[in-house]
Amino acid sequence: MQQALDKTIEYFPWYKSVLRKGAFWYYFEGSNIRPIVEEESEPVCGRIYFENRRNLLFRVVYYKNRINFEAFHALSDGAGGIWFLKTLIYYYLTIKYEDKFQECMPKLDYSASKSQKMDDSFLKYYTGKIRRKREFIEKAYKIHGTKREEYRMLILEGSMSAKAVLNAAHDYNTSLTVYLTALLLYSIYKGMPEKKKKHPVVLSVPVNMRNFFESESARNFFSTINIAYNFSKDSTEFNDIVQSVSDSFKRELDEERIKGHMERLIALEQNALIRVVPLPLKNIILRFSDRMNERGITSSISNVGIIAVPKEFKSYIHHFAVYTSARRPQITLCSYGDILTISFSSPLVETDIQKTFFKTLTEKGIKVDLVSN
Repeated sequence: MQQALDKTIEYFPWYKSVLRKGAFWYYFEGSNIRPIVEEESEPVCGRIYFENRRNLLFRVVYYKNRINFEAFHALSDGAGGIWFLKTLIYYYLTIKYEDKFQECMPKLDYSASKSQKMDDSFLKYYTGKIRRKREFIEKAYKIHGTKREEYRMLILEGSMSAKAVLNAAHDYNTSLTVYLTALLLYSIYKGMPEKKKKHPVVLSVPVNMRNFFESESARNFFSTINIAYNFSKDSTEFNDIVQSVSDSFKRELDEERIKGHMERLIALEQNALIRVVPLPLKNIILRFSDRMNERGITSSISNVGIIAVPKEFKSYIHHFAVYTSARRPQITLCSYGDILTISFSSPLVETDIQKTFFKTLTEKGIKVDLVSN
């Protein structure tokens, strides 16, 4: 594994960066630090960035036959992280089973050049022409509960047949992502106190910008859309929730709306006045902005998508799973072959939302295998 990591890090030079603090901005700086593979000993999704340390922003650990790749989100998004992990796995298998693969080493499906991997695609496609007006942020329903010790993440991972869930989605004439988004909304609603139902439930959904712009960057290149539903004003019938979510996805995933959102975000970074604000003051402004944004979010659902590997490796890999550090219960999902893995991350002790979510799937006849940390 260490040999595989040594090869992989040369393929992704951006991951050798450390985060530094300047007078006006945080910035990345290249390093010669060698990443070391270690046996898992810390809680999942533990802290990676330490302000006064010059350390890499990712780690590779293992436990028995499980390989974990963890990264600080400033370094990369889900797509970039999956590319890194798959490359690591390819090298691991070809080194460990050299006698089987030496004559049939598959080409990596991520063959971008080093400069393409390090590309800042936000700046590449920023024009400064399209501006999307800032929308009013309505206060969303907040999920409350008992914080776990040291805010450690509770992970609940459910594995099931991707085909079975897709068939359930087709029962409502919709996609898997829309179906599961509606199910998360419904699961949150079932645990809402009556007096809190006046607030809409709002889900933040990451969008891979590579679907709209040509990019092979291993850095962050994503945006988000919000999917909202007000259970005090709208129907609580699941079929109606699905239809509303479907309409919201169609509206929010309009290419011009996506471009406008990206332009507004980059415009803030490029603003001449903001650029000269000292970092300590900028941190205060960013924290305030973050709190205002969080005011309008209830939870999040992120579909990393289908993870494919060359056929020569399929029998060596059981499944993939993706987790994120979370401020409230939220979902990340991905599929590999016919295994769909839906992972809840939560800093709370209570698991009512998770129970409703997975129970609804099992009541549809879908077999779900659950594991937790």
